[in-house]
Amino acid sequence: MSKNPRRREIIRKRIVSPIREFFTDSRAVGITLICCTILSMIISNTPWGESYLAFWNTEFHMPAPNVNIPHSPLHFVNDFLMAIFFLLVGVEIKRELLVGELSSIKKSMLPIIAAIGGMVVPALIYLLWTNDTPALSRGWGIPMATDIAFSLGVLSMLGKRVPFSLRVFLMALAIIDDLGGILTIAIFYAEEINFTYLFIAGGLFFVLTMLNLFKVKRYYIYMFIGLLLWYMFFNSGVHATIAGVLLAFTIPLHKIEDLVHSLHDPVNFIILPIFALANTAIILPDTYSHIFSSVVHHGILSGLVIGKPIGIFIFSWLAIKLGLGAMPEKMDWKQLWGMGMIAGIGFTISIFMSTLAFNLEEIQITSKVAIIIASFTSGILGYTFLRSQCKIDPTNEE
Repeated sequence: MSKNPRRREIIRKRIVSPIREFFTDSRAVGITLICCTILSMIISNTPWGESYLAFWNTEFHMPAPNVNIPHSPLHFVNDFLMAIFFLLVGVEIKRELLVGELSSIKKSMLPIIAAIGGMVVPALIYLLWTNDTPALSRGWGIPMATDIAFSLGVLSMLGKRVPFSLRVFLMALAIIDDLGGILTIAIFYAEEINFTYLFIAGGLFFVLTMLNLFKVKRYYIYMFIGLLLWYMFFNSGVHATIAGVLLAFTIPLHKIEDLVHSLHDPVNFIILPIFALANTAIILPDTYSHIFSSVVHHGILSGLVIGKPIGIFIFSWLAIKLGLGAMPEKMDWKQLWGMGMIAGIGFTISIFMSTLAFNLEEIQITSKVAIIIASFTSGILGYTFLRSQCKIDPTNEE
């Protein structure tokens, strides 16, 4: 009898506790996504690669002839599961706007202006590379993105070398960046619009807003109407992930913390890893010359690696010099530049945008390879720079 409790204690210490510690570590999401990306690309380029890709593109049998829903695992991931991801992003944006780092003009101006610079400059750099080819110039939104999970994961590896204010600044910037990405998807990457479905979606959003105003607290009502909202957007031509954001903005403020808590682990450790597995299932060509010589590759790589830090730094400098914002406490210009480099980790949203911008598989592969290279390059350069420039400060919060 005494052996069983002892065995359970050994299992708890050696297996359960390390797993629990991993999932509560701020670096865990980034590490998980990196592992899934590497695993997916390895499988794709083995003898099982064709079967692996075929799985993600397997056609579903529709439950009814007039019901139009995602018809393959890949579409299900990109159109439905990513709507749940954007629901989480949306409630985090709402929380920051109402009670967080973006809740006042004084707090929000610098990260807002910095985020605008971090979107505008990479997009312009991309367009400089592709302006002679209108079909390729559709990808200008790809290098605008900053991946929250990856970027904060890399920053957390520096521990007390960076002040807590820098992490808060990066979080705020990435949230604004995501909002910019959402608006870009809704406005510029919409397909042919079906106004009937869009009108019904507008009506459902009005109902959700009224539920919020009348302080209806039952989650299942919001989620049921949100599911209908998703279906209408999916069939309207406006990308279905927008439904997740609109639903998020109608969730009552006092329920947001509960929703964030319930969505955080499923989104970060189930949905995003599945997204990485599905969207980095890339069979690399025998020769890479056409990838590395493509203007799409050059535009994305230079936009993320070079455009992001330059845009964030210059716009922040202008905002501070013009008195529109102030440098956060304990931050300096070197740390701001290093943070801008880390913000070049586009990954999730960038890969997602590449699937919307380009229909040709060859161009999608080129863009995804460029995103992966740029994200790893930005992470390594940003981490190395900040580690060399910042000293350990025991007073910094972790």
